[in-house]
Amino acid sequence: MQIRTLSPNLNVSTLGLGCMGMSEFYGPRDDAESMAVLHRACDLGVTFFDTADMYGPHHNEELIGQFLKQRKPDAVIATKFGIVRKPGEYARTLDNSPQYARAACEASLRRLGVEHIDLYYVHRVAPDRPIEDVMGALSRLVEAGKIGHIGLCEVSDATLRRAHAVHPVAAVQTEYSLWSRDVERDVLPTCDELGIGFVLYSPLGRGFLTGTFDRHAGFEPGDFRANLPRFSPDNIAANATLVDVVRHLAATKGCTPAQIALAWLLSKGDHIVPIPGTKRIKYLEENIAAADLTLTGDEVTHLEAAIAPLDIAGARYTPEGMKGLNA
Repeated sequence: MQIRTLSPNLNVSTLGLGCMGMSEFYGPRDDAESMAVLHRACDLGVTFFDTADMYGPHHNEELIGQFLKQRKPDAVIATKFGIVRKPGEYARTLDNSPQYARAACEASLRRLGVEHIDLYYVHRVAPDRPIEDVMGALSRLVEAGKIGHIGLCEVSDATLRRAHAVHPVAAVQTEYSLWSRDVERDVLPTCDELGIGFVLYSPLGRGFLTGTFDRHAGFEPGDFRANLPRFSPDNIAANATLVDVVRHLAATKGCTPAQIALAWLLSKGDHIVPIPGTKRIKYLEENIAAADLTLTGDEVTHLEAAIAPLDIAGARYTPEGMKGLNA
């Protein structure tokens, strides 16, 4: 596994591991199986693990904390604050206040069982709180040694510039994949200009780009995709052409559609790090193998030309999930 640099003194594996699905949103959880995935990820050279206080809520950080006690890997741990949920509810509020940031950070440190969080994200930017105030509060956590680097999730390029002027932003985390490319317009160029790393979640389109879905696909209880607009039967059928394009290139390369989707993202820049999530070892191993797959310039050009005319049907999230995007 090669290493990529998100920002000075923040080096991570080319592919990270998104841990959210180990706790909720993708059907029943199995802590023993998830722990096996975490250990296997270490074996394969993954050094970058992504969690958040709201995954569970809290369960995911506690799971990572148990893993760190068992393995004590030389890993970069990223977690987040700012989305507030009540146990058992999907509805959320946003809180970026300095008081909440400090309290949330201390709680995350306890659950993770560490004294220092390598990368601490603002999970969503609250519209009632100037980003300058948020960055000021987080910079004091850096000074106190509680966190090493500050990140922002799902922000606009304008907010990113304002934040970076107060304190260096180490990384931006946003959804990015072959069917979610909005960041290419403004956010990615701004990251390039300012030297900010880009961490992308849902690089496989929440599984859609693996080519395993059709309009009759069913979902396990607790799988939030059942309620996402893009996974309605009609939209699955409408977006099938995109998967056909990816599947065709995968056949010519002798790999899987998932590996094509990840290799395409890795081709977009050395400061870009995908964090595909999984709770299955076989999918973890398939994803990690994409780090050794190279797409030629012609292959990238032909792939993008083939998908350019396609209109992606359906929004990324429900209205509740859309809160705080591009803030």
